[in-house]
Amino acid sequence: MSEWIAVITITLLACISPGPDFALVSRNSLLLSRRTGFLTAAGIGLGVAVHVCYTLLGLGLVLQHSLFLFSVLKMAGGAYLIYLGIKMLGAKPTQGVFATQVAVRSDLAALRTGLLTNALNPKTSIFIVSLFIGVVRPETTLPKQIAYGVFISAAHIIWFSLVAMFFSNGKIREKLIAVRHWVDRVFGGLLVSFGVMLAITQRTQ
Repeated sequence: MSEWIAVITITLLACISPGPDFALVSRNSLLLSRRTGFLTAAGIGLGVAVHVCYTLLGLGLVLQHSLFLFSVLKMAGGAYLIYLGIKMLGAKPTQGVFATQVAVRSDLAALRTGLLTNALNPKTSIFIVSLFIGVVRPETTLPKQIAYGVFISAAHIIWFSLVAMFFSNGKIREKLIAVRHWVDRVFGGLLVSFGVMLAITQRTQ
């Protein structure tokens, strides 16, 4: 039971800590739709599942001890966040009735964006690998380790779905949708900042 408590506590703390996942879900829910926010959250959960899968396969240890692979993942993740951020920074103001309309985004695009944002984040990789190395005992059965992975992924989906519900609230959206280009630019700036920090941050041994 103590192992479960540790996994739950660490996972919840990791979920609520601010980062690119939070910025992306907030932006998509606020400026696009609640459905888009939910799908972005689901994509993030799938990204977490990717980290869990290769960790259980033992590839997480390879990534943790390979400076080259870690650097490749770090640069890819940073470049993707900067790419998303620059697209948002280029948002243009809309006029008249179009200022209050919700932009259309495909379900697959929302899911893919959440997946790539999380799957390319080496900080999530280090979190998952460290959790399974530092908290989960070697004698813990594989089914139980899989259950931990399912919980970690589900916790991210639930948390970011709650974030999506909050930011897609009608009153909040009504006040900000008219200035959606500025909101887009703010979140774009945040993603660019996260991307730059991710790219230049050195791995601590």
